[in-house]
Amino acid sequence: MTDDVIDLMLDKLDLTQKVRLLSGATTWRTVDEPAVELRQMVMSDGPAGVRGEAWDERRTSVLLPSASAIGALWDEELTVRLGGLLASEAARKGVDIILAPTLNLHRTPLGGRHFECFSEDPELTGRTGAALIRGIQAAGVAATAKHYVANDSESERMYVDVRVSERVLREVYLAPFEAAVDAGVWLVMAGYNSVNGATMTASGLLAEPLKDDWGFDGVVVSDWGALRSAVDPALAALDLAMPGPQGPWEADLAQAVKDGLVPEEVIDDKVRRLLRLAGRLRALGPRRPRRVPVVGSRDTRKLLRRAVASGSVLLHNRGVLPLDPSGLTTVAVIGVHAASPRVQGGGSAGVFDSGTVTPLSGIRARLRGQARVVHVPGPSLGVPPAPLDPDRCSNPRSGQPGVLLRLLDAAGQELYAEHRLSGRQLEPPVVPGTRTVEVSALIRAEAMGEWTFGVAGFGRMSLTIDDRTVLDGVFPCTTDDPAVVHVTPPLHTARAVISTQQPVHLVARRELVPGAGRAVIVAAAPPEREAAAALAEAVEAARNADAVIVVVGTTEHTETEGHDRTDLSLGGHQNALVHAVAAVNPRTVAVVNSGGPVELPWREEAGAVLLTWFPGQEAGAGLADMLFGLAEPGGRLPTTWAASLSDAPVTRSQPVEGRLDYEEGLHIGYRAWARAESEPAYWFGHGEGYTTWEYGAVSAPAQVTEGTPFTVGVQLRNTGARPGREVVQVYLARPDSAVERPALWFAGYAAVRAEPGASATAVVNVPARALRHWSEEGRTWRTEAGTYRIMVGRSAGHLVWHGDLSVQEAG
Repeated sequence: MTDDVIDLMLDKLDLTQKVRLLSGATTWRTVDEPAVELRQMVMSDGPAGVRGEAWDERRTSVLLPSASAIGALWDEELTVRLGGLLASEAARKGVDIILAPTLNLHRTPLGGRHFECFSEDPELTGRTGAALIRGIQAAGVAATAKHYVANDSESERMYVDVRVSERVLREVYLAPFEAAVDAGVWLVMAGYNSVNGATMTASGLLAEPLKDDWGFDGVVVSDWGALRSAVDPALAALDLAMPGPQGPWEADLAQAVKDGLVPEEVIDDKVRRLLRLAGRLRALGPRRPRRVPVVGSRDTRKLLRRAVASGSVLLHNRGVLPLDPSGLTTVAVIGVHAASPRVQGGGSAGVFDSGTVTPLSGIRARLRGQARVVHVPGPSLGVPPAPLDPDRCSNPRSGQPGVLLRLLDAAGQELYAEHRLSGRQLEPPVVPGTRTVEVSALIRAEAMGEWTFGVAGFGRMSLTIDDRTVLDGVFPCTTDDPAVVHVTPPLHTARAVISTQQPVHLVARRELVPGAGRAVIVAAAPPEREAAAALAEAVEAARNADAVIVVVGTTEHTETEGHDRTDLSLGGHQNALVHAVAAVNPRTVAVVNSGGPVELPWREEAGAVLLTWFPGQEAGAGLADMLFGLAEPGGRLPTTWAASLSDAPVTRSQPVEGRLDYEEGLHIGYRAWARAESEPAYWFGHGEGYTTWEYGAVSAPAQVTEGTPFTVGVQLRNTGARPGREVVQVYLARPDSAVERPALWFAGYAAVRAEPGASATAVVNVPARALRHWSEEGRTWRTEAGTYRIMVGRSAGHLVWHGDLSVQEAG
């Protein structure tokens, strides 16, 4: 759609109509406008799946691996395909705009939202994000680059003021967003945080560099609830305030224009951008059929299964993997996560998946008829009880698996009732006159003893067990963080002894109060088994098995939106579990189920360590493929892993008096480790496979002119007995620079595949931007003439070739 056509539509709108378009109609929809035949555009969270407009466990979604797993792919072609799958899901759900990808960085290992971000490096993040954007938008669905910018930790995230120099912003934190704009992204989301004293929805960074320097012609949308005033965000180039209705712009923006505080041409520019987006999404004129191909179920599962293996990182392997099923009689599968894996992160990006293949079920399916599989959960994780699910409870009215949800008026009379599948009701329906949301269920107690029950929400809440009140109180809402209010309200627990095998009747009630959402979560957990006995059982199973698969990981209480981590421990008795089983069986494979870095104090004791991240719904199928040699773990670390938190060079995520200084400057991730000349547990780019590689001749230019890209060619030979994939990485350094530089920085990569004994050539394209730096004095990009060092290797810490590159001034 041309600008002339947009201007003709703009002429049909008065000021009131224009301003109305700039705020949401609902939580997830933009406003329609009959005068220009504009329909509402529908948004949904991403990036691991497309939930749609409602949190409803009955409306399931395809669940992809977490963003950190996609960052570990180092495979842009596969990332594009995953973007296409997200677009297909959007079409199925009636969604126009996906709120993904997240382009913030793994600045510190304590970041609570690592699972939703790709990597610690701006170049890798930018390339991965651009690939996902291309995949989504090729199908006519909009992608949204978020959260602009420096929104890299969760502590005080609504109001934290990040202090960072202009050079560091340009070279590190803005760089992935620039790559997204270069890829043609249609929306950019402004975050909650402030940068250098200005909240992002009112920051000059929205105009410069985003719109002016980079030429972004799309829509800048606020994070949900981030807009706090009318005039400053309007002048600062924010375009769309979400959610709606009744935001600050609806009440005040038209008057601000009439009062001369905001020029009407500023409003016109915002409306033009919104109409341009509508044209791209076919939201103008008569409704036309979607052109997005819907991916079939079988193809979807196949793609997701491949993605699990392709993004999993084999941290080390002492000849244990792959396991040969023909040589196995008994396999012990150990750990709570084996039967109940963490397949996605917590918070706004969560979906109700369409059916998870657990590690235990994947292993059993692969070994059916070949070997006996024994599962021992080991010690409990020591976390609060999980929401009720159909395996444990039934509707007391119908007897169906699940729960009964009722809406009650002020007198306690039933206004509405329906059957639901889960105790996690984030958006229960509300009818006029509703005062209380009630969730009840018959609990089947598989163990006698002291159970733990819980209810989450705000306001007056109560819990009764067989008409006996075990919790009753008023719990005020003390936060305006929408992730906490609407997705993860605090859980309040009580204990009650169950001494009967008959089902017990649990009733949880939550009164609705203004401004505190309506989410209610009801949870229950049986008595925890004594840890020593559970550990002993696991050790016995490991001792009697031919091989051991022990699955450990984080929980939603340690990795989730809204909170940074305080340590990198797996928690519970998980480290003791791996130590113990590895001590009695050298063929122990430790599978790590986390979204970000964790400490692995037993890593040298296990026969193999395999990192699967949060692998999505095909978790167990992809894991079984790797364990038994049907697929090679193809991932490479997108983030450096410390052996211990005390070793990590950048750990500060907590603001001081509302301010968080990025004191480390350019030096995050592997750059900080190299600068400190320290050795992490595993470097950025690390990952083993099932074969070995020999690096041969390297061809690289001896001289280039500034502003010119170049290529590095690397000869490789597969020296192992299996076909495999190798990711060749190129890094740069400038030892005698006149400006501060990282000790080395990532410049590009290329992957090759080869059969046993065969050779291949990796050609790594290094963009001209890899040589430039931002001059704060000149407020421009410059390339320093002189000698640079090119380094080639398998990771930032394993570089096998070095060469010099002379960069000459142009002209």
